[in-house]
Amino acid sequence: MTTRTSLLLLHKPIGVTSFSSLKPVKRFVDKKTGHAGTLDRFAEGLMIVLTGAFTKLNPLCSGLDKRYIATISFGEETSTLDPEGKCIAEGPIPTRETIESVLDEQFIGEILQTPPEYSAVHIQGKRAYQLARAGESVDIPARTVFIHQLKILSWESPVLTVEVHCSKGTYIRSLARDIAIACGSRAHLIALKRTAIGPFSLDEAIASDDESVLVEHAKASIDRVSRLPGIGSIVIDAETARRMCYGNLPVKRGIIGRSMHDEDRYAMVFDESGVLLAIVGLDGNQEPNKVFAVVPVENRIDD
Repeated sequence: MTTRTSLLLLHKPIGVTSFSSLKPVKRFVDKKTGHAGTLDRFAEGLMIVLTGAFTKLNPLCSGLDKRYIATISFGEETSTLDPEGKCIAEGPIPTRETIESVLDEQFIGEILQTPPEYSAVHIQGKRAYQLARAGESVDIPARTVFIHQLKILSWESPVLTVEVHCSKGTYIRSLARDIAIACGSRAHLIALKRTAIGPFSLDEAIASDDESVLVEHAKASIDRVSRLPGIGSIVIDAETARRMCYGNLPVKRGIIGRSMHDEDRYAMVFDESGVLLAIVGLDGNQEPNKVFAVVPVENRIDD
């Protein structure tokens, strides 16, 4: 099996779990595979997948904003807040004017949101969905999230389609529930598509079921890592590069080139020939202070 350190952009299809969608990546790219945010089975769209040494970069990816197209059906709330649950509450269908007023006044900016009972949130050492499936009471604390934009794309009563730009940790199923309750109604999601994560768009994503496409996509990982917010680049000399292979931080005298912005707190470390060796954290003076990932020799990326 080929092993390759990479950052992949995958298009998860409807009807499969996020875990299942990673199986071809584990087979064709690297068995050491992780993701920076799942999607529900009924949803589709963009997933960031990290393999090999780049699995340690999850902290750089998991905090990125996300964009979705969400389709909300008013009138019924389901147990799971999606098409797979049973109806647990009903309410009248609101007007478009009511929906517009509620969105503008209550759902833009910082809001408090309670995750769904059927979610992966940890409650007393267990996942919330495990407790819910067992019939146990689930008390999930509300959390603060940020909604940058909520744009109505269409309204064909009782179905509303909206574009959402939100912070990490936002549950779109909860958003649909809360919008409906604020309108004096009930609702659940019937479709969800994640269209962007941070600087990455669904248009860039690939399906995970073609080996040759996956391997070629993996080769462009440096460009994708370089687009992450807050990451610059460092070039080091040959001796420092040799020491870097053993996980040693680059010393100041061994750094022969830099490309940084003031806000950068991470850096890709290259040798003099342009081969990526590692990702490091930076201190307040933008000097390396922590090794996040060392790329193994056999997996060095030099596209």
